[in-house]
Amino acid sequence: MSFRHKESIHQSIHFVCQKCRLPLQLDSSLNDLAILQEMLTESIGGNSLKDSQTSGTFRESEFAVVEDPGTEKADGSLSHRVKTQAALFDFLSGETEFDHPLCEDCTDTLLQLLDEQLKAAQLDCKRYKALLDELEAPLDVDVAQLDGEIEQLELDERQLRAELASLALAQQQIVVDKEAEHRLRIEEERMLREYAALKRCMLRKEDELRSTENQSRCAVVQLDKLKKTNVFNATFHIWYGECYRHASSTRDASPFRHKDHFGTINGFRLGRLASVPVEWAEINAAWGQACLLLCSLARKMGLQFTKYRPVPFGNFSYIECLDEKGKQLPLYATGGVRFFWDSKFDQGMTAFLECLRQFKEAVESGDTKFALPYRVQKDRLEDSNNSYSIKIQLNSEEHWTKALKFMLTNLKWGLAWVASQFPDG
Repeated sequence: MSFRHKESIHQSIHFVCQKCRLPLQLDSSLNDLAILQEMLTESIGGNSLKDSQTSGTFRESEFAVVEDPGTEKADGSLSHRVKTQAALFDFLSGETEFDHPLCEDCTDTLLQLLDEQLKAAQLDCKRYKALLDELEAPLDVDVAQLDGEIEQLELDERQLRAELASLALAQQQIVVDKEAEHRLRIEEERMLREYAALKRCMLRKEDELRSTENQSRCAVVQLDKLKKTNVFNATFHIWYGECYRHASSTRDASPFRHKDHFGTINGFRLGRLASVPVEWAEINAAWGQACLLLCSLARKMGLQFTKYRPVPFGNFSYIECLDEKGKQLPLYATGGVRFFWDSKFDQGMTAFLECLRQFKEAVESGDTKFALPYRVQKDRLEDSNNSYSIKIQLNSEEHWTKALKFMLTNLKWGLAWVASQFPDG
């Protein structure tokens, strides 16, 4: 093979930079085996190269060899040269922190980095040397004074530790106090709620008490009023003089006035006039009220009637004849032509006057000062000048009405006497 062909084969073999991975063109001086052998011998001794040559192995993992696939090994000198260069780069990679070979740019960067590390190491060396000189310099201090300061510092430390322990206890007490305060606050809120509920209850009870007191005062007033009120006076109201048409009248209900003509009991007129034809239903009701009043007065006094006994029965009250069992004399009428020929109504009214006379005599027997304003003589009532019959037959309506008015006046006097003698009703 010619020399040029060998040289082209040699130039086609390259190593790769282990940092940037670019292919490298080695310096021509590295192709000289004598120089390579001398460098390896000075660094690692002759045995290393020999061992490397005899073993025929090197650490291919430490670098890469790029070979043209079309290039064939011409002779043994090329293989020996590559192995020698690889052994050199392998040795350099083992001796430093960086893998070899490196390109020129990467080598410059590496050198710059090493220079910076060298400067930093030199600066640290100067600092350590200055510190060592300072430590090795003799100390110009008073040991006894330092011991005293140490003792004082230890004493201060013990005091501070005691204060710290005291503060820790105080802190624990504060925590306990805070917990107690929290419980007290909860208890206070609960008691405030209970107080508010009791306050509302108290106000409600006070309102009820005031209401009860007002009701009690009102009841006392009503009781006093009732004590002063006689049942007879409240139940039976007798009046005479101006009177008004009763609302139950089927005629005109407008009020009218007739002075000193009609006597009324509980609003019912007793009597009638030609100018004022009072309904017989109203007259019958007035007789029923008068009969009830006389019976009530007699019962209050314990009076037992003889011969006649009034029986109150509303609009159909009557007089019972005690001598003739079963005989009844009516205190009611219906009017009409037949009425004027029926004398039972007149007999009933006369019997009522007899019962009134018996009541008068019973009162006079216990109270001699009592006297009725109009004297009763059988069927007539007399004043100081005139006497009027209570019968309606053979009598004028005006005289009959006047007699009925006198009868109601006597009843009113009897009612007043009973009310004064029996104030409790």
